[in-house]
Amino acid sequence: MFKSPTYGKLDFDRIPDKILKFYTDHLKYESPMQIIIGTDSQNFDTTKIVSVIAVICEGHGGIFFYEITKQPLIRDVRTKLHVETNDSLRVAQALVEILEGSKAYEEMYLNCPIAIHIDAGNSTSGKTRELIPELVGWIKACGYDCSVKPESFVASTIADRLSK
Repeated sequence: MFKSPTYGKLDFDRIPDKILKFYTDHLKYESPMQIIIGTDSQNFDTTKIVSVIAVICEGHGGIFFYEITKQPLIRDVRTKLHVETNDSLRVAQALVEILEGSKAYEEMYLNCPIAIHIDAGNSTSGKTRELIPELVGWIKACGYDCSVKPESFVASTIADRLSK
């Protein structure tokens, strides 16, 4: 079950229609739009994982949807980033399957690129720097653009806040 501040609780298969509504409502701005997926996790007694689908119209706002899942505690940073990246790819693939399966989404799908944001950064003091080439390569091999910190705001800001 996904949630949205705008639409409340909704099943995943209803999200493409909400994205299409946002897309058609914002065409008047003639600004670039994109769909960005990002995941972050936090450790408590379990690992709380939050995956976010954000739809952005540059300069004119956006909407987002999120899913919260829990797994047994993941202590290793490398494993956590692999789980987060895999979850983002799972959500992206499920969304693409719906978008590609319907003529109603064709224009939006062709004009609204899908990217993945990774909650990893290049800081020399960070624990994730050495994992970036591997994660970026994995995402690009799956056909998606990706960003890392500080540009990965869907993972490092939206998903991060919801995971705490």
